[in-house]
Amino acid sequence: MDIKRIVAFLGIVVIVFATIAFTSPSLVKNIKLGLDLKGGFEILYVAEPIEAGQAVTKESLLETARSVQERADRSGVSEPEVTTEGQDRIRVRIAGVANEEEVRAILKKPAELTFRGPDGTKEMVGSDFVQGGAQVGFDQYNRPIVSIKVKDPEKFRQVTQKLLGQPLSIYLDETLLSSPVVQQVLSDGQATITGSATYDEAKKLADTINLGALPLKLTEKYTQSVGASLGQLSLQQTVRASLIASVVILLFMLIVYRVPGIVASISIITFAWMTLGVMYLMNATLTLPGIAAFVLGVGMAVDANIITYERIKEELRSGKSVLSSLKAGSRHSFRTILDANLTTIIAGAVLYFLGSGAIQGFALTLIFTILVSILTNVLFSRWLLHLLIRSNLVKKPGYFGVKESEINAL
Repeated sequence: MDIKRIVAFLGIVVIVFATIAFTSPSLVKNIKLGLDLKGGFEILYVAEPIEAGQAVTKESLLETARSVQERADRSGVSEPEVTTEGQDRIRVRIAGVANEEEVRAILKKPAELTFRGPDGTKEMVGSDFVQGGAQVGFDQYNRPIVSIKVKDPEKFRQVTQKLLGQPLSIYLDETLLSSPVVQQVLSDGQATITGSATYDEAKKLADTINLGALPLKLTEKYTQSVGASLGQLSLQQTVRASLIASVVILLFMLIVYRVPGIVASISIITFAWMTLGVMYLMNATLTLPGIAAFVLGVGMAVDANIITYERIKEELRSGKSVLSSLKAGSRHSFRTILDANLTTIIAGAVLYFLGSGAIQGFALTLIFTILVSILTNVLFSRWLLHLLIRSNLVKKPGYFGVKESEINAL
């Protein structure tokens, strides 16, 4: 026996399992759970302009989505997902919410851009400004400034006269954006805002003022709500079913394939751990469709091992040695495994690009589980099995579930 290869095999298995045992608790704890597992709600909004005759532009839709995101953050919910869809849709997903009605009321209120005096009085609102009239420029010292235009110069003159030498603060909802001081009375309907430290800050302020002249109102088109208790029950049932299925699969591999079954069990456990690790690194949200894709990936991982081991058993029955059977069986089975996985990846890619929401989550999870499966259940599994065979620890066909009576003479 080759002691070095046996020690290498045992060392690799110990290191892998120790790493899995050490990292799994924090890994499972930190994976984000979706609405169907944690509870919460999902809303699809239709955006409409408040002023008649206006249109919903891409810029105004993105600005409204950003406003919804900020409101959700301020309401105390954890990691809300706000995305735009099409030309006038905004989808909001929020998990782990107890006061759902309160949060929904906060989210759909139109964003309000106001200009306030030192005492908090609203002197002007976003619709008082010319749409697209705010422009970013530079002063004589190359510092960024924002030039603005108002619709009613007389109203602006009265405001600047009233607040001469005082700040005219700019707010989006209750968030302070800027607080410029009125330096002089302005009667031509134009003004310059200074004080932005960077060009990006000035650009953001100008965009907000421009879009403040076109606020959007949100109407709920579709709502899905899942209670926290229902989501927790779904998670518990899913975990229980997954554990039972995993135990049955591992027992099947051990009984039918003997030593290769041990290697397959090690590679499948490693596959499950690496898949969770990839989800954590991608900051992905785990949902029921995602778990379904994960279970399908486990099935394909088991299938990859079965295809390889059955091919090895066929080579053993033909009278070849164990090492020759491993090489020939691995070589002949790889093309079959690759074809099956490649077609599934293509199907997943089609689902991802043509689907939306849960369909995309299922497709993305399916794709990266297949990629992880190739690393663990094809390459890693064969490497471990190769170490065992080259160590001469498993030299008899019986270790692979092949009886002596089944072997033909070469």
